[in-house]
Amino acid sequence: MKTKAFLYIIAAGILWGTSGVFAHYLAPYGFSSLQMTAVRGTVSCICMLGYVLLCARGSLRINPTELLLFAGCGLSLYGTAACYFSSMQLTSISTAVVLMYTAPVPVMIFSVAFLGERLTWRKLISVICMLVGCALVSGIIGGLRFDAWGIVIGAMSGVSYAAYNVLTKIAMQRGCNPLSVTVYSFLFMSVLALIVAPPWEIVSNIASAVLPTLPLCIGLGVVTHIAPYFLYTLSLKDLPAGTASALSIVEPMAATLFSFFLLGEQLAWTSAVGIALILLATVLLGLSEKNKLGR
Repeated sequence: MKTKAFLYIIAAGILWGTSGVFAHYLAPYGFSSLQMTAVRGTVSCICMLGYVLLCARGSLRINPTELLLFAGCGLSLYGTAACYFSSMQLTSISTAVVLMYTAPVPVMIFSVAFLGERLTWRKLISVICMLVGCALVSGIIGGLRFDAWGIVIGAMSGVSYAAYNVLTKIAMQRGCNPLSVTVYSFLFMSVLALIVAPPWEIVSNIASAVLPTLPLCIGLGVVTHIAPYFLYTLSLKDLPAGTASALSIVEPMAATLFSFFLLGEQLAWTSAVGIALILLATVLLGLSEKNKLGR
């Protein structure tokens, strides 16, 4: 069973890593980063609502006091996707996905400052690796040209993702149904996204070239969000959360390879070293979590 769980998490990471490919091919048809966020959120929401209505209607019944928490989760998901796609367009796919993977550091800092977790040497080293890695990827170290705003937005995607993890953890501690958290998070995310990016503009972009854009829009929601989330959840049945988190390092590796081999992006040696340091920091934090939870 553990072999299947490992394969599930690796497949999830690869699917998550295809986000940049879908974004790359949608952009020429006039899709902005905010519109891509709306498409991803809406498709995911429709799929999850369909599943819940058919198989788990009870998960829609919640305590009204939980709505504010779920709204925070949805806002965090929206911030993650919007900043991720924006950073991707301003910098590069590999840079954007790696910057999003700085999320474990804010989570760790929050946990140490407010949840009473211990600051270990492994966590300290991971923070140093993450900071140096981000400096190398951004071009601050090495004298490379870089888009400062793109780097800031990319880092914000990591902060938003960290906020989602923290809010989800709080929801779990309060005994919320995981499926309820997911459905309502997707719902709030899609509503917010469609307010910011009006749906008629998205429909207009799709209508301009239905055959390429419609499958890409569906794939953006199903391939890069629903399918990997489902596989990741399956893996958690047989793997500790820390191990699963460490294995999800496949995503930035996959995204970098896709951008290099399929989309022709160039990767400077300083950026490659920076990516390696950030991935090392992520693994160290994942191992710390695994040790905390036990095998």
